[in-house]
Amino acid sequence: MTALLATVLGCILLLLGSCFALLGAVGVLRLPDLYTRMHAASKAGAVGGGMILVAVALVSFDASIALRAVIGAAFLLLTTPVSAHLLARVSHRGGYHTQTTMFIDELAAASPSKGTLEQ
Repeated sequence: MTALLATVLGCILLLLGSCFALLGAVGVLRLPDLYTRMHAASKAGAVGGGMILVAVALVSFDASIALRAVIGAAFLLLTTPVSAHLLARVSHRGGYHTQTTMFIDELAAASPSKGTLEQ
């Protein structure tokens, strides 16, 4: 009974994770600028990949595989937002601004002037 419940829950998580990953891919293709594409890729990719890895942990019935899948999901959930933040920061400092979607630039006053490095 427990094995059947774990298998059904794993299948549901696998389907939900693949739907999130599909939505992230559609968002990368359809959204207009870098910042919104990056948001779609990082959020949907992290949640979708995390759900798929948790599904693998549930369906595997092996402790070593389940532990690796859970560690992989935790690593994915910790590193994806940080990398998206760093990419957005670099693109903002590099001068990528869209006038159609960015009305208020709150980082303009906080950013150091061009040519200087932050310590």
